[in-house]
Amino acid sequence: MNKDKIIIGSSCAIGCEVLYGLSYIFTKQATANASSLALLGWRFLIAILVMSLLVGVGILKINLKGKNIKPLLLVALFSPVIYFIGETVGINHTTASESGVFLACIPVASLIASTVLLKKKPSRLQVIGILITLVGVVLTVVAVGTTSSLSVVGYVFLLIAVVSYALYCVFVEKATDYTGVEVTYMMLVAGMIVFVILAIIEAVRNGNVGMLVKLPFYNHSFLIAILYQGIGCSVCAFFLSNVAISKIGVNRASSFIGVATVVSIVAGALLLKEPFSVYQIIGAVIIIIGVYTANANGLHKKSESQED
Repeated sequence: MNKDKIIIGSSCAIGCEVLYGLSYIFTKQATANASSLALLGWRFLIAILVMSLLVGVGILKINLKGKNIKPLLLVALFSPVIYFIGETVGINHTTASESGVFLACIPVASLIASTVLLKKKPSRLQVIGILITLVGVVLTVVAVGTTSSLSVVGYVFLLIAVVSYALYCVFVEKATDYTGVEVTYMMLVAGMIVFVILAIIEAVRNGNVGMLVKLPFYNHSFLIAILYQGIGCSVCAFFLSNVAISKIGVNRASSFIGVATVVSIVAGALLLKEPFSVYQIIGAVIIIIGVYTANANGLHKKSESQED
């Protein structure tokens, strides 16, 4: 693998996870006064409006003429549609510690999916690094406190989220005929259609459609959250994720997922003044070691080959 590809892909993966990690702050404040579906609906509506504007003025280029869009539909189906439905329902039916442990398994699921579907055998160091990262994430989650919901529904939906994200990674790597912008745009279109409809259905059932429409205009925390998640997470982070997977593959890109956990811990402690324990610090260090282990070998091999 070209050294420049590894550097670009790794940088995009880190940037993506930093954006996801910081979203924890905004999500926590926004969901205090609004439902998850309202947040997702507005998030993807903002995202598609912003990206459509960038495409309209020529800053971003999209050309799908003559291309088969079925691969893009598969990517969008698994993420954001199935993934966010699974994550949202799963988190709502389980405890924070349970959902955290489940979602920490995404790198492992991605590695398995890549091996089985893409026939890409991971290196020994990639496997070790991802497993080390998994241990670090689980330790930081458990350090917060372990409680059990014993919710079968919650466990099933969290499992669906984990599997769908792994399949999203696989289909992004297979979508070689499309640019990162094109993949991202299709993901946002799918997310907007599905989650705006679901948010409206929820509002109709609860009799508060007017509140859903006015929510960003009187709730400043919600407005900031949807702007950050819509632009930062949906547009920028989705794009960075797609570029990372296309440059360094599923196995390497998925090994960076634990970085979001580290960022959320640091952001929570510094910005929200949340307490954090020694075990969380140890967990964060283990995550960083795992990420380094999974990715350093490629750069070392490239350097050695250049010297030879």
